[in-house]
Amino acid sequence: MDRLASRRALLGGVLGGVGAAVVAGPAEAASGTGIGSAAAKGGADEGVRGGKGVPRPVAPVNQEVADRFGPEYKTLPAAVAGVDIEPLIGIASAADLAAKRKGMIDYIWKGAGQPTTLPTVETGVPAPDFASLTGVRRIDRLTVPLRYQVSAKVYDIVPRRAWNRRLALYHNGHGEPFDTMLRTVQALLDRGYRVMAYAMPFQHWNQQQIADPKDPAKLLPNPSHRELPPWESTEFSALTFFLEPLTVTLNYAKATYRPVSVEMIGLSGGGWTTTVFAALDPRVTRSYPTAGSLPFFLRPASPKPRPTTGDWEQTKEALPGFYAAASDDFLDMYVLASVGPGRGQVQILNRFDECCFNGVGHRVYQAPVRDRVTLLAGGRPDQGRWDLLEDATHDDHTISPFALSVILWDLDTTNVTT
Repeated sequence: MDRLASRRALLGGVLGGVGAAVVAGPAEAASGTGIGSAAAKGGADEGVRGGKGVPRPVAPVNQEVADRFGPEYKTLPAAVAGVDIEPLIGIASAADLAAKRKGMIDYIWKGAGQPTTLPTVETGVPAPDFASLTGVRRIDRLTVPLRYQVSAKVYDIVPRRAWNRRLALYHNGHGEPFDTMLRTVQALLDRGYRVMAYAMPFQHWNQQQIADPKDPAKLLPNPSHRELPPWESTEFSALTFFLEPLTVTLNYAKATYRPVSVEMIGLSGGGWTTTVFAALDPRVTRSYPTAGSLPFFLRPASPKPRPTTGDWEQTKEALPGFYAAASDDFLDMYVLASVGPGRGQVQILNRFDECCFNGVGHRVYQAPVRDRVTLLAGGRPDQGRWDLLEDATHDDHTISPFALSVILWDLDTTNVTT
């Protein structure tokens, strides 16, 4: 029996033990209720999801919104015809997990490994962008020095209520308004989370000049991400601008207040960052990337407003070495982000998103990725879980109130890693 056939046989045996509690049917996926659908019905998935006995929030398709969109938002695109997803997932063992992760880290930090440094810390700073938050004890500012005279600022928000010993990382996208970030951070603070808030490089509070790669004494204006290719070289990756701030600030959290788990949520470009960072750093426990990625073969199939190609850091053409190290696609990153003690990921995609990664093409890989994670986790949800939430309740580029309620439900019913 060949390797692929044997994996399929083993997968059948593993799933025989967890059954429909893990795998949702097509109708549930179509209405945005794939994840935890059995729990929403009071079924066996409550035990799989953490055992708190609270049904998962469920919302039907917003028919008023759906009526404004054509059939391409309801049917699988031509791009998926004849595509066998399982061979595209290149991880079949623990050794594969380790090798893929090492390949990503080696590319980003050029063989030096993830940095072990700490940020500088300013305690109790004014932070006007977060002035509307309530229940805040104080806000600290962490500054991470990077190459080419660039630095990243991260806000560490301490709740007024008793800390639940869990840390949440929220990552905003390419200039998205703060409303989604503030709504999400507020909900986490209300549950006792400590929250670190991130902006993408050269966006929001990280807008700044950068040293010319050919003349380090010369400062250039704040670049867009599409202007970063001159800084990418065999000795340095501009991906460090995106990922090193997360590594260094997480080093600080682990060294000082030692959270028992680390959750990560991101929107758009922040969803891409959440996907990548959760894949390369297993210190992230649960992750919820929203409107942030699709496998490359599905990129041209997003129906509105144009094929979703992604920004510079999100394209294989710009970074072939990185995506080759990672797996040539995002499917392996979803697996990398999900396998391990207490780990899991829920990818959230908005069917009618006004910007990015919309439509229903993702349905073709939902079950294969979920099943591969189940296989690698040995059928044990406490050793790895992955699923996809298709949100059809709106037509915005956001983490909707419904999606946020599912995120919070998933966090509330997840056992805390000790």
